[in-house]
Amino acid sequence: MVKELKIEPITRLEGHGDVKVILNDDGTVKDVKLMISSTRFFEKFAEGRQAEFLPRITPRICGICPIPHHLTPTKAIEDAWDVKITEPARKLRKLMINAKQYSSHALHFFALAAPDFLYGPLAPREKRNVVSVIGALPEVGKMALKMMDFGQNLCAELGGKSIHPVTAVPGGQTKVLTEERRDYFLNQIEEQVDFAKQTVDLGLKVVNDYMDVIKNVANVPTYYIGLTMDGVHDIYEGNLRVMDHDGNYEDFAPRNYLDAIAEHVVPHSYATHVYAKKAGYPEGLVTTNALAMLNTAEKMATPMAQEAFEKFRDTVGRPCHMQFAGHWARIIEIVEALEMCATLLKDPDIVSDDIMVSGVEPKEAMGVGMTEAPRGILIYNVWTDEKGIIKKLNQMVATNHNIGGVEMILKKTAKAIYEGKALEGLNLPEPMIK
Repeated sequence: MVKELKIEPITRLEGHGDVKVILNDDGTVKDVKLMISSTRFFEKFAEGRQAEFLPRITPRICGICPIPHHLTPTKAIEDAWDVKITEPARKLRKLMINAKQYSSHALHFFALAAPDFLYGPLAPREKRNVVSVIGALPEVGKMALKMMDFGQNLCAELGGKSIHPVTAVPGGQTKVLTEERRDYFLNQIEEQVDFAKQTVDLGLKVVNDYMDVIKNVANVPTYYIGLTMDGVHDIYEGNLRVMDHDGNYEDFAPRNYLDAIAEHVVPHSYATHVYAKKAGYPEGLVTTNALAMLNTAEKMATPMAQEAFEKFRDTVGRPCHMQFAGHWARIIEIVEALEMCATLLKDPDIVSDDIMVSGVEPKEAMGVGMTEAPRGILIYNVWTDEKGIIKKLNQMVATNHNIGGVEMILKKTAKAIYEGKALEGLNLPEPMIK
């Protein structure tokens, strides 16, 4: 008799989803399905609206990453209308997206991932949560909250609002960062750097303690997609890089994204499965996340992150298919995001009032915007008429890129556990919190 195991709903993620593991009579895995049951319809909401409204509508897609959903459609409209923004405006946007990266990754590591590692995956569920971690390790909890607070407050300062920003418009930015407010955030950098170093130390302990798990559970190859600027890790601008299982890669300009990736509709989910076009479906299923970003990058953009990246690369190789190593990759991105914030806050351009260009005119055209959201590549492809009204919008959202790849990882991992007995003899460390 076929047996079904259900995880309904999946927790610790934005959105709604279920996992179903289907077992045969003999205990082997027949299938695993990751089912996304929510629909958004933002592509249809956009049609018939003035393009300038789009960057104020789309941040509602995600409460975790509204900044990328604000900046990416703005970039798409600017691409369509041939708008070149000023350098100070570009730097403000880079500061905003790195502040969000810092806050979001800190939230993910401390609130979503750390409870399982610190208490151990076999601890009671009521213990494995951020509230319990704060209770057991109050100084770590305080540090995590201060990291998230710094990033969110900087996002609010630059974006007008922390969750639903409004300051990016086609042509630049509408809000100047004053010297007084710049200095307010600069004065916090030293403390934040210390927090980032402590996070790296904690992360390395977790990685070393769980290395047997990292190497032997969910070690599944996928194709990887990430954003790089000539091979250098970047989350605001660059080209789309597609890497295969063996580490071979090809770069695509943002406007050529449809030459790189495509979507496959599956009957059991409202989410499409994204795959590398040249490999085909399902062989080319992709993931795009911190691990994918570090696989596709040749170097990090800042010195502390580069040092951490070199240790990562020396340990796990390239490409790394150990999916749990994504937590390590995320910590390295935390470091780079903070370093980028520090560098940009010290740049004289960041307090310039030269942040808007004049003469922005709508046209009948097509444009593409691309950034790296905390969960991966985010693509907006917009078509407007001569009056600047949106005729069509195609969104390829970061979380959705991962659905097909994650389903494949779950399926292969389930087979390894149920059929290959991968968990037997696995070396689990003593919990850091008991």
